[in-house]
Amino acid sequence: MLENFEYDLPKELIAQKPLQRRSDSRLLCVTSEGPLTDKHVRDLPDLLQPGDLLVFNDTRVFKARLNAVKAGSGGRVEIVVERLLGPSRCLAMIRSSNPVRAGSELLTPSGYRLQVRSRTSDFYELVVLAGAVFEKVLSADGALPLPPYIRRQTNSQDCERYQTVFAAESGAVAAPTAGLHFDEELIGRLETAGVRIGFLTLHVGSGTFQPVRSKVIEDHRMHKEWLKVDEALVQLISRTKRNGNRVIGVGTTVVRALEAASQNAHLVPFEGETDLYIYPGYRFRTVDVLLTNFHLPRSSLLIMVSAFSGVDRIRVAYEHALKQRYRFFSYGDCMIVNRMEHRDEV
Repeated sequence: MLENFEYDLPKELIAQKPLQRRSDSRLLCVTSEGPLTDKHVRDLPDLLQPGDLLVFNDTRVFKARLNAVKAGSGGRVEIVVERLLGPSRCLAMIRSSNPVRAGSELLTPSGYRLQVRSRTSDFYELVVLAGAVFEKVLSADGALPLPPYIRRQTNSQDCERYQTVFAAESGAVAAPTAGLHFDEELIGRLETAGVRIGFLTLHVGSGTFQPVRSKVIEDHRMHKEWLKVDEALVQLISRTKRNGNRVIGVGTTVVRALEAASQNAHLVPFEGETDLYIYPGYRFRTVDVLLTNFHLPRSSLLIMVSAFSGVDRIRVAYEHALKQRYRFFSYGDCMIVNRMEHRDEV
């Protein structure tokens, strides 16, 4: 039931800005049994074992947010580009006081003309007119798309801190937030301690912020996201498993990508889209441990984490985090959880 993934969050616990140092974020350690313990991300080299593998998402957030006005009426609209479909076409979410119609035109501050072509579910297809391309539109008028629960304007600090230090492949409209806690110094300490590092790419879409509205959670449908798991990572994970070590997914996006690439019961290289939705009862195939931020109530991400470690265990962890005044969501703190044994998954 959806009510199992609801909780009351005081507004002051929603982190509005990052800490001065990435690795100073608090880390709640959640094991399958035993007490919860409060640590910091900088403690990870002492918590992990030599031979363990940390898998990161190296996607880069692009300047996906555009302000525009409707040609003719001048009504304001906010555009969040979901993905580019070609040099001059994209899928986007559009917010405005009145819905935009197919054929209408939107004007950006620099004078680029965007035409609304069609709508599918929550997304519109937009085309740049007059031979322009979206790369130039976003370069001129785009802004980093901070999540809607951050109630302030984007600033210069966000341009650095709302990206992971290893961000490489541009295409996300939201950061893989668990990766934001890692800086070069911490990654170096982890490698010195014998922890291995691997990367995949999943371009996080705006659907990550959409609440689950179906009372029967199994009826929810996920937006598609593009991912790539390459042969080198598959081999690294295989070697880790053979040696009896753990695969640690840094963030729910890593879990989704690896599980999407494991749908034939074995992890294989994969490049393409997935709409995989993970909820309690799912049998995880690849990831052993998850490091993740605290997620929105009624979100598919909270449901995934609960499927991973157990609904009751995650409820207890969130109650502890609230009582101990952890910081929530993208710029907030995080927790590390073990995968629930399959025999306990009901």
